[in-house]
Amino acid sequence: MATQNAPFVPLGEGEASPHAAMQRPWQRAGGLSSFAEGAERFLEHAAHDRGPWLTVAFAAGIAAWFMLPDEGAWLRAMALGGGLAAVGWLHWRGDESGRALLRLAALTIGLAFVLGMAAIWARSAMIGTPPLAAPYIGAIEGRILAREEQPAEDRVRLTLAVREPGTGRAVKVRINLPRRDDREELIEGTMIRTGARLLPPAPPLVPGAYDFARKAWFDGLAATGSTYGPLAVLQQGREGGAIARAQRRLSAHVRDRLGGTPGALAAAFASGDRGAIGTADEEAMRDAGLTHLLSISGLHVSAVIACVYLLAIRLLALWPWLVLRVRLPVLAAGLAALAGAAYTLLTGAEVPTVRSCLGAGLVLLALALGREPLSLRMVAVVAGIVLLLWPESLVGPSFQMSFAAVLAIVALHGAEPVRRFLAPREESWLARIGRRVAMLFATGVAIEAVLTPIVLFHFHRAGAYGAFANVLAIPLVTFAAMPLIALALLFDLAGLGAPLWWLAGLSLELLLGIAHFVAGQPGAVRLMPQIGLGAIGLYVAGMLWLALWRGRVRLWGLAAVAVALAAMLATPAPDVLVARDGRQIAVAEPGGRLLVLREGAEGKSSYALDSLREAAAVESEPLAIERAPGARCSADFCVLEVTREGRGWSLLIARSKHYVDALQLIRACERADIVIAARSLPRSCAPRWLKADRRFLAEHGGLALYLNGNLRVVTVGQSQGEHGWWRAKDRAGEIGWSALTQTAGATPPTRPSQ
Repeated sequence: MATQNAPFVPLGEGEASPHAAMQRPWQRAGGLSSFAEGAERFLEHAAHDRGPWLTVAFAAGIAAWFMLPDEGAWLRAMALGGGLAAVGWLHWRGDESGRALLRLAALTIGLAFVLGMAAIWARSAMIGTPPLAAPYIGAIEGRILAREEQPAEDRVRLTLAVREPGTGRAVKVRINLPRRDDREELIEGTMIRTGARLLPPAPPLVPGAYDFARKAWFDGLAATGSTYGPLAVLQQGREGGAIARAQRRLSAHVRDRLGGTPGALAAAFASGDRGAIGTADEEAMRDAGLTHLLSISGLHVSAVIACVYLLAIRLLALWPWLVLRVRLPVLAAGLAALAGAAYTLLTGAEVPTVRSCLGAGLVLLALALGREPLSLRMVAVVAGIVLLLWPESLVGPSFQMSFAAVLAIVALHGAEPVRRFLAPREESWLARIGRRVAMLFATGVAIEAVLTPIVLFHFHRAGAYGAFANVLAIPLVTFAAMPLIALALLFDLAGLGAPLWWLAGLSLELLLGIAHFVAGQPGAVRLMPQIGLGAIGLYVAGMLWLALWRGRVRLWGLAAVAVALAAMLATPAPDVLVARDGRQIAVAEPGGRLLVLREGAEGKSSYALDSLREAAAVESEPLAIERAPGARCSADFCVLEVTREGRGWSLLIARSKHYVDALQLIRACERADIVIAARSLPRSCAPRWLKADRRFLAEHGGLALYLNGNLRVVTVGQSQGEHGWWRAKDRAGEIGWSALTQTAGATPPTRPSQ
């Protein structure tokens, strides 16, 4: 049968072509399609390594879990990430017309984000330990799991496995034992009975303060506290703890051979034991930007591994038979890796040390294979492994500062101008050393510039001259102090280590001199009130963009960094801070003075006062409210008038829990704008703006009040959501127990390792 071709009939207005009907909705959307094509062209022409962005997406999933409030929000975020991955998968499979990079990016980034949220959620569910339901005072029996000596604090810290009083739940608690009650048999595995004051791990005292409850949740701690009364040994430990005992013996040997603060520093370098370092010296190291030298981290592990690698490859090269049969770089790398693993175990195998050991191991592997030892991909692999094993470390300052510093080093040294500056050339040895020293100083400046906002976000203070101090201190520790300590320990086997200990002591005294000199200079410390999550998030995003892209496109990250820094500099300081139990408050005066409800003991540090000063970004010593001009105080209440931007505010602050005439209290509340009390106040107490009494604080936690410009109240509870470590409704029993918090062991960390 003959067929005829159908005549061409033009489409009428408004009719769709069959091809258009077959197109996907996102293909027919002109604006979205243009955006996708532009993104595809950008990915095609941008010079970058795509691998590190997967680690960034994985980390973003972890961060989202911490920031989002509850399970519903977590599931919605995972659904969005899964939807992005599904769109990338379906589009990638069904259309070969282009945009492969964009679709692959959507698929992998979406999956990495979901996996990040799943990893931290699973980690929290598996190891998170609910705190004790209420404070407890009484007898406990438990087995010692870990022992930490702290001579500088005149105490020993014990971690015990006990049964929770009342419920019988197996929990882990940490108690402080005075050194006078210490015994040789109190080692890992020993069963003891003692009286103890136990508290649930404390949430942040005020917004932006150290969150010990979150750390304790992931550390498996249900309570912290202190001992009282006699301690009885029920069963002597017989097994386990070999590494811990070796660490303690090594630390004691070092302190015996080299006394004073140099001995405490040497013990920290040799065994990771920082308990003997005095408060004044540790504060000087912190304010000079040198605290990272006290934590066993990348610097120390790298020094040990590099020393073993270089010695091994030099000494093994003297054996001709071995040289002809074995690849020396591989053998030397294996020996260095074993040395690094042994040093990591000996110093306690803390997460920062393990992280550094993993990174150094990958560098050794790259050297053995003849590959580039330092690259962004290597950093991303190490970060991915750490986040997979310990996803909670993402929100800690140690992880952030460590990888920020390494990224800064790798990105700086990978830049083309820096490569040209460091390229070999015909020159004198003096010029070559000069270039290296200049680059060392430039690297220190870059690291300090990158880390300072992160340090200010976590600790509200940072050393201003850290780059200068590190240029002197890092070579001193790497090439003098640590090798001398290692050689002294080696020569001690033959009883010949005394001269080397004397030299090591001189190098450590010089290190302390640098720290105290730098910390004592005018303007050595910069203070900053609590930086917002938006500003620090934008800063981190800009820095990642700057580090992970190549060419001119990386400079776009500078715009985000500039905006973030401007937002940080504009961060206002709170006018009033209220501690979570209501027993301590702070009012920031315009002249930089801090008025507090209770002054600390003269000459003694107070965790509460230090936290309030840091949150308010005030360095000077606080003054009691009752001594402030214009304050009217009785034994039970204080009335303080403050003025902000031309408006007066009346604060009524409770000082005791004694009975007060109800009618007088009601009248006083009516005249006040803000009422703050550690007691529960009657409903008839109705101030003009805010009543922060025991019930309010038990529900919301500590407060920060901003009375300038944008009037607002920021609470600790706003940043906690429904995570397991935050149970505001269950914390009513905690209020009134603040006298115990000074012995609860909830001390914040110092600036961690880089």
